[in-house]
Amino acid sequence: MAGRQNGARSRNQRVNARRRRRAAYRKPQQNRVSMFLVTLAVLVIVAVIAISAVGLQKKIDAYDTKIAELQAEIQREEERAKKLEEFRKYTQTKGYVEEVAQDQLGLVYEGEILFKQEK
Repeated sequence: MAGRQNGARSRNQRVNARRRRRAAYRKPQQNRVSMFLVTLAVLVIVAVIAISAVGLQKKIDAYDTKIAELQAEIQREEERAKKLEEFRKYTQTKGYVEEVAQDQLGLVYEGEILFKQEK
C-alpha cells in the first residue's frame, strides 16, 4: 500500500506541476490582454478629452469674438452718450433758442431785416 501512495503522490505532483506550468504560461498572456485593454481604455479617454478640448477651444474663440464686438459697441454707445450730453447742454443755451426761433418759427429781432433766397 505504501507503494500505491507514493505512486499516487507522484502522479498528483506531476498533475500539479503541469497545472503550474500552464498557469505560468497563461499569466503572461492574461497580462498582455489586460495591458492591451488598459491601454485601449486610456487611448479612448485621451481621444474623448482631445475632441472635447477642440470643441471648447472653438467656443472660447467665439466668446472672445463676441466680447470684442460688445466692447466696440460699448465704446460707440459711450461716445454717443457724450455727444447727446453735449447737445442737451447746447439746447439749454440762449443761442439754441434763438436759432430755433429763427429757423423754424421765422421770428426776427425788432428792426432786423430778413433776406430769403429765391428758389
